[in-house]
Amino acid sequence: MSAGPDFGLRPWEMSDLPLVREAAQDPYIPLITTIPARYSDKAAEAFIRRQWDRAATGHGYPFAIVRSRDRRPVGAIGLWLRDLPQGRASIGYWMVASGRGQGVTRAALRTVTHWALHDLRVPRLQLFIEPWNTASAHIAEDVGYRREGLLRGWQQVGDERRDMAVYGLLNSDRPADGRAVAED
Repeated sequence: MSAGPDFGLRPWEMSDLPLVREAAQDPYIPLITTIPARYSDKAAEAFIRRQWDRAATGHGYPFAIVRSRDRRPVGAIGLWLRDLPQGRASIGYWMVASGRGQGVTRAALRTVTHWALHDLRVPRLQLFIEPWNTASAHIAEDVGYRREGLLRGWQQVGDERRDMAVYGLLNSDRPADGRAVAED
């Protein structure tokens, strides 16, 4: 799936072990994901197999975010369907340091959001973002998500429970300028 001229989304591959290694070295990514906190090839391979299992069992659609020019993976985004019977799905994403600041997260979120709302017809999408993470909040708002509130003690992050701001986007939402939400 294309995420603009510079990036694409694709299923995880075993060749993505260097991305898992870089993510495991990040001080935050292993706290909020299932990326192994201590890298080993065995743990990284298990992480990639879990992504395949999530897709195969219908629990979600995990994607590696890949630069078009050199096919280098720089992050991940996933559409999670656990709450789809209730008419909602969630999206989560992360970017390694070498991929940040290039607009890739925004392009990936816009792509998955558009696909989920318009092709899969998911009625509601939601994101959970720590209140301090203003960069992620700005990206969500740029794509059309609206901050709906603060969920106190919502998620275990490392050794503590942390608050999460919830951002939502309905299939029927329209921005003030009248364009469809998540349009390019």
